[in-house]
Amino acid sequence: MSEVQTTITPHLTCRGAAQAVEFYKKAFGAEAEVVRPLPDGRIIHAALNIGGAPFYLVDEFPEHGGKGPLTLGGSPVALTLRVADCDAVFNRAVEAGCTVTMPLADTFWGDRYGMVTDPFGHLWGIATTQRQVSEDEIHQAMAGFSEGGREGNE
Repeated sequence: MSEVQTTITPHLTCRGAAQAVEFYKKAFGAEAEVVRPLPDGRIIHAALNIGGAPFYLVDEFPEHGGKGPLTLGGSPVALTLRVADCDAVFNRAVEAGCTVTMPLADTFWGDRYGMVTDPFGHLWGIATTQRQVSEDEIHQAMAGFSEGGREGNE
């Protein structure tokens, strides 16, 4: 018997999953591997990837408890997309229709990082590692970090 590697794959519920598939292609360069619509047009399963990182999409199925962030009034979950050039990806996402939630900035933990909200209500952190930071440096920087700002940024 072969070993199974444990993975976690995000499964996004979207109001308008077919439109979300096209949006993620445009905004993040996603590739659609599988898109399975039901006879009523709702997407029961879509498998996409961004640079080889897989994620799934499904339409809202409120009759089964499946509701997306637009229906729920937001999302408590953020996806982090780690890329070689976060500025290019961030700008592409904004041009495609994402809203800036946190502008790109150099952070105390060593990443260049920003956050956007897509038109379907999902939060995306976009990051590029700029330098390795020790735990001591992070703890020191966190001492200057307040909830309302990013005083710990460099």
